[in-house]
Amino acid sequence: MTEKTFTESIEMYLKTLAEAGLGEPIAIGKIAEKLNITPVSANEMVQRLSRQGLVRHTPYKGVELTKKGRGVAVDVIRRQRLWECFLLEHLNLEWSQVYDFACSLEHATAPIVTEALAKFLGFPKTCPHGNPIPDENGNFEILDGIPLPAIEVGKNVIVQSIKHPPGDVLAYLQERNIMPGQQLQIAEVAPMEGPLTLEINGREVALGLNIAEFVNVTLCEE
Repeated sequence: MTEKTFTESIEMYLKTLAEAGLGEPIAIGKIAEKLNITPVSANEMVQRLSRQGLVRHTPYKGVELTKKGRGVAVDVIRRQRLWECFLLEHLNLEWSQVYDFACSLEHATAPIVTEALAKFLGFPKTCPHGNPIPDENGNFEILDGIPLPAIEVGKNVIVQSIKHPPGDVLAYLQERNIMPGQQLQIAEVAPMEGPLTLEINGREVALGLNIAEFVNVTLCEE
């Protein structure tokens, strides 16, 4: 992996682009929204990253990572997700809390510590939220999950992963046992973009579409 030579601010921008982009350019306004900053600040940082060869900005299309920028972003993601595993498995912190704590630790972790941590953990493939952990060369398996709102009523599914939501969303999902590995059924979809009604362990749970978009699932075999 790359040596850690970038500031925390730069790493956060690049990681945000990697998590949100999915290979497509991202509007500067969307970057600002995800980082809770002004569009002016986001635009200034994009220009700075562009000069360093980390991103490519195409007017009216958006911002995307260069090969160099993606390498840095994947390295940050590896550190974060390894720390998530450690915090949950060895410090017994809450599943809903480890993402935010790991976000703080990722910026202070040297490459030698990252690789020692990976070895200690047994080189896990996914983090506690079901997302893939890149290996030391930046390679990882792309998940084939389906967004929960795309599932038809009556289908049984297993939660595969949760995509980078705010901490209060993770706490909300944990309270309702909507976590990786949990089986559930789509009982009802309300009209007019109303909530989904899920059946989980014999009880019904309502989940708004905005939150459901964070949940990726796989279909159970018939």
